[in-house]
Amino acid sequence: MAGFSGTLTTNVIALLTDPATGVNARITSMEANDPRLKAIGIRSIVSQNASVQITEVAGQAQYPVLLVYCGSVQNTLREKYRAFSGRVHLVVEIRHTQEKLDGIERNTGMFVDAVCALLGEARGDWGDGASYAGGYEVNYEPVAMGGKNFIQRAKVSFAVELSE
Repeated sequence: MAGFSGTLTTNVIALLTDPATGVNARITSMEANDPRLKAIGIRSIVSQNASVQITEVAGQAQYPVLLVYCGSVQNTLREKYRAFSGRVHLVVEIRHTQEKLDGIERNTGMFVDAVCALLGEARGDWGDGASYAGGYEVNYEPVAMGGKNFIQRAKVSFAVELSE
């Protein structure tokens, strides 16, 4: 399972880091269209599923950050005689921190909007038996202490159909 979950995670990171259409390009475009929005671009995009506390203690926290990882795998065997036919559930976790509480939710929402817009345009065949229909779910967590005083996390979860 590590083979295709790792490959799909790498594919998502490639979408997010693309200089022309990736998440930072979208954030720049959003700021240009609405002068009230002021946020720095995503500083780090990594393939990792680690808690806030662990990344901060390890010195790996560079906010805002996107963590991309495989949340779960379902082999439903819809296609007989295939080794795998089912869904791979992926997560793009957004972590944003700032010194003031004011505006943190707006900025986190902007990062989420950029990720969702990118996923909306990534519908279709991803190659090697993988396809993405375009659906996703966003879960926001409450603002907590951490990072530069305050931190907020949001998770964008989506499923990729895979047949191998």
